[in-house]
This record gives sequence, structure tokens and C-alpha cells, in this order.
Amino acid sequence: MEEAEEARRGRGAVLDLALREDLDLFSLDDLADRIGFLEAEITRCRAQIARKAAGREAADALFRKPED
Repeated sequence: MEEAEEARRGRGAVLDLALREDLDLFSLDDLADRIGFLEAEITRCRAQIARKAAGREAADALFRKPED
């Protein structure tokens, strides 16, 4: 169990570091590219949320108690 907790804490570590970067060091083009990457990541996260929600809905429908 201890390994699982440690791996869970490491999730998003790279993103956390990126969010702390000093944006003054970036050029206009770099900042525009960064926004593009972040928007792409948001899109990817939203797609994953939709997939997981669909899976949960399917499981709920399968295991739902029949209504009397």
C-alpha cells in the first residue's frame, strides 16, 4: 500500500512544477505555445472525465437495484 500512496503523490508533479515557473522568462511565442499545450491538456482531461463518467453510468445501470 505504501508504494501506491507514493505513486499517487507523484502524479501531476511535472504540471505542478510548470505552474510555478517564472513566466517573465518566456517570450510571446513561448507563452502562446504554452497556452496551446495547456488547452490541449484541458481537452484531454475533459475527454477522460467523459469516458470515466460513461463507464460509471454503465456500471451503475448494471448494478442498480430494480425499483419496486
